[in-house]
Amino acid sequence: MAWNEPGGGNQHDPWSGGGRRGSNGGGNNNDEGGGNRGGNNQGPPDLDEALKKFQDKLNAMLGGGGKKGGGRKKSGGAGGGGKPRNVFALPGLLLIVALAIWAASGFYLVDQSERGVVLRFGKFQEIVSPGLQWNPPLIDDVRMVNVTRVRSLTQTQSMLTRDENIVEVEISAQYQVANPRDYVLNVRDPGLSIENALDSALRHVVGGTEMIEILTSGREILGSSVASRLQSYLDNYGTGIRLQTINIESTTAPAPVIDAFDDVIRAREDRQRTINEGMAYANAIIPAAQGQAQRVIEQGQGYRESVVAEAQGQANRFTALLGEYQNSPAVMRERMYLDAIEEVFGNTPKVLMDVSENSPLMYLPLDQLRGGGASSVTSGSGRASEEELDPSVLERLRNTQSSSGNTSNSNNSNIRREGR
Repeated sequence: MAWNEPGGGNQHDPWSGGGRRGSNGGGNNNDEGGGNRGGNNQGPPDLDEALKKFQDKLNAMLGGGGKKGGGRKKSGGAGGGGKPRNVFALPGLLLIVALAIWAASGFYLVDQSERGVVLRFGKFQEIVSPGLQWNPPLIDDVRMVNVTRVRSLTQTQSMLTRDENIVEVEISAQYQVANPRDYVLNVRDPGLSIENALDSALRHVVGGTEMIEILTSGREILGSSVASRLQSYLDNYGTGIRLQTINIESTTAPAPVIDAFDDVIRAREDRQRTINEGMAYANAIIPAAQGQAQRVIEQGQGYRESVVAEAQGQANRFTALLGEYQNSPAVMRERMYLDAIEEVFGNTPKVLMDVSENSPLMYLPLDQLRGGGASSVTSGSGRASEEELDPSVLERLRNTQSSSGNTSNSNNSNIRREGR
């Protein structure tokens, strides 16, 4: 039998050092004298007794009676010393507990990237910022909206162009939530709304553009036009969405004619490349031609200035000679004659030599001097040997000397011969 079993003889508490409960053997279990802890009070508390005390306190709070002196007191009995039961105590306690749970469930945390849209009985109340917030549960409805995440949408549609051709366009859109209130309240499904708006804007722009422009150089213009029109649609709908970018992923012709359109695109690319090469060649040639033309113009201006200056110089020289000629006509006539002879014979390959009888032959290589051989010129009264003379010239000189000796004995006769 257990040591604490009611009604048994084994009343030894293993934590109390062997003492008995109470002074009498049978003892009442509710005896408050000795208790079940013995005399040293060294053991742990009794769980059953602690639970019993809590029940007694709860009954006392609710107005119920307890056990006193070993007997159960009946309410309204002869020995009734208990208080009447309070019928509002239990509902009040339950109400307090429910209110505490209700208030505690109203706390929530708003993330840094989110905004909370508060609806009170379905009507917009406010937008809460990030942090710990509280709103009354079952009264306020808080809907979290992420305002930093970039959402994306991709569509591939086949549509008619302005020239009644079919083209397939793949387009993608990126957007963010700009106004959480409009995003939550104005549209039921924002994703479906922007999908329909994108399809409408794309069809409107493609329907006003020719197919060849969509397939080649008009893709950038197509993207910007779709973006502006789509943003206007979203603003008119009041979706609270701000469009980030629109990308035209691909534009292709229908499968039966795609090879022909590829040939057209390659031809256009070749045409553009040829134009670029021609422009590069023109940019290289035109500056050189302009420089050469400027050089010719400057040379002509220099020639004109030199001719005018030379003419002016000759006129001034003639004017000066005229004054001198008027003062001394004979002297100036002889001087002009000598200058003219010098100028005439200076431009001819002829060499004139003045030789006399029994006098050394004087030779001046004027042809070499005229040709630039200044180092080979014999200056002063140098003597020319017979080897340095042309044989024909030497023979003619000898014949001239012999003929002149027979006709005249004058030592001062002059023989003028020509030699090369």
